[in-house]
Amino acid sequence: MKLIYYPGCTLKNQAKNFEDSGLCALEKMGVEVQELAKWNCCGTVFSLVTDDLIHHIAPIRVLIRTKEAGSNSLMTMCAMCFNTLKRANERIKADAEALSTLNELMYEEETKYEGDVEILHLLEILKNQIGFDSIREKVTKPLQNLNVASYYGCYLVRPREIGIDDPENPQIMDELMATLGATPIDFPYKTECCAAYKTVDNPQIVAERTYQIINSAREAGAEVVVVSCPLCAFNLDSRQKETRQLFPEFQHMPVLYFTQLAALALGCPEEKLRLDLHYIDPKPILKSKGLI
Repeated sequence: MKLIYYPGCTLKNQAKNFEDSGLCALEKMGVEVQELAKWNCCGTVFSLVTDDLIHHIAPIRVLIRTKEAGSNSLMTMCAMCFNTLKRANERIKADAEALSTLNELMYEEETKYEGDVEILHLLEILKNQIGFDSIREKVTKPLQNLNVASYYGCYLVRPREIGIDDPENPQIMDELMATLGATPIDFPYKTECCAAYKTVDNPQIVAERTYQIINSAREAGAEVVVVSCPLCAFNLDSRQKETRQLFPEFQHMPVLYFTQLAALALGCPEEKLRLDLHYIDPKPILKSKGLI
């Protein structure tokens, strides 16, 4: 299997632990990954304004690059990139006039976009193309006795027509954790918004939401939380500092990308996990389980 891969901006800097572990895990699965050439930022957030076509140029240009790579499908790991790319794609596929206008705006592009690229999140590929049974056979270090709460947030599951799973009770990450040998922990806040971009102008709101989400996972029995969104990762991990200041009784909990636990279970070297990039150090809990 060969995948055309769109990394997005954050996975090349603050979320290198996401990219490095994900690429290593895919290599262990025997998957060839080709990074998209000449990619640009996806735009980060899908524009909700109906006449704001200019903000859809960035995601559609990424899909043009995909066509130029000879592919009709594009894989991304970042939930934010996935959501932005797929929603922009679905919008212009349903609006021939908007598609024509966008192609006219990008008149210097040699390739015209026709709405024929499929955007896939890595989790979809793991479940539907590679298969969890196949992944289970490749696990060399089962995540035994590790209680993992999968936090989905917004971008993987909303809106319903874009999401990769049930928006109220998604299971795909939980199924992956079970495949890797961990114990998946269900908890009621797994699709609650982390407060997203309020982290810029009102981090107190994020700290309060982090308190609710992490405590909900802990009360359900979780020892770590896994995510698929760099913004969720930042808010739930780095904002635990502000959370502790607001709520002195709050207890820290490590937050990891699902790819890090996949890479660990599949036998990737520890340096590919980039555990040094976390605010809350996940090493103590992983060492206590004999995993590192």
